[in-house]
Amino acid sequence: MNVLTAPFAYPFMMRAAIAALAVGVLCAAMGTFVILRKLAFIGDGIAHASFAGIVIAYLRGSNYYLGAAVVAVLTALGIGFVHRRGRISMDTSIGVLFTGAFALGVFLMSRQSNYAVDLESFLFGNILAVQQRDLEIVLGLTIGVAIALLVLYRGLLSTTFDPVVAEASGIRAGVYEYVLLVLVALTVIIGIQSVGIVLVAALLVTPAAAAYQLTKRFAPMFGLSMLFGAVSSIGGLYLSYYARGSSGATIVLFTTMLFFLALALRSVRQSAARRTIHASSPALSK
Repeated sequence: MNVLTAPFAYPFMMRAAIAALAVGVLCAAMGTFVILRKLAFIGDGIAHASFAGIVIAYLRGSNYYLGAAVVAVLTALGIGFVHRRGRISMDTSIGVLFTGAFALGVFLMSRQSNYAVDLESFLFGNILAVQQRDLEIVLGLTIGVAIALLVLYRGLLSTTFDPVVAEASGIRAGVYEYVLLVLVALTVIIGIQSVGIVLVAALLVTPAAAAYQLTKRFAPMFGLSMLFGAVSSIGGLYLSYYARGSSGATIVLFTTMLFFLALALRSVRQSAARRTIHASSPALSK
């Protein structure tokens, strides 16, 4: 029992665990839509674009995460605009916008001779450094995005599977696409605190990808994805405590392990199904 409770003897671990759980579940929930819409690249793109917001906020003496959120949302809206108005594929739009925003951040940073921001905490995250105020912001944003997701659930679901039919039934698919991009941007900003710019895309994509190996139905996939997100966040935090490694990297490694376990389980199930079909077919068994 001491092995399970020992990490929580420290207040910073309690705050980290709550933040990790909130971020893991939210990223996994949004990741379900990301995977089904084939937007796996968007988490990485928006995360890197937010770097420009961090640099701009530093130059203006503002809150870094607020700056990152503003640029992330603007980038997400820009991606949607270029995709729909420019008739360019979503992947191409993401590539153009995120590289441009990231380059802007690098350019502005290069002009400063005494740049003093701890970039490592933004690139790789430092969930163990979450303070009470940070935790309140993370939980507030998580609840806000979760409420928006619940309110818009049916519209997002309809436009994800068949936007043409959704448009015919009166649902404005374009508006829902913009809304989804903004929600993904906010989710990425929340996740940067725990795993950083470099790794947040994995937390957004991998739990949902693992769930997709086990079911193709949306509701079970949605639930499994959030379960995997929660388990990998808390499990990775535990492992990082005892392995004395990076918490963000360990969380991502844990969820990657869950993905390969799900992939192996799917292979086993498919093999068992083929053997059952072969055994039940007289023509095949001869």
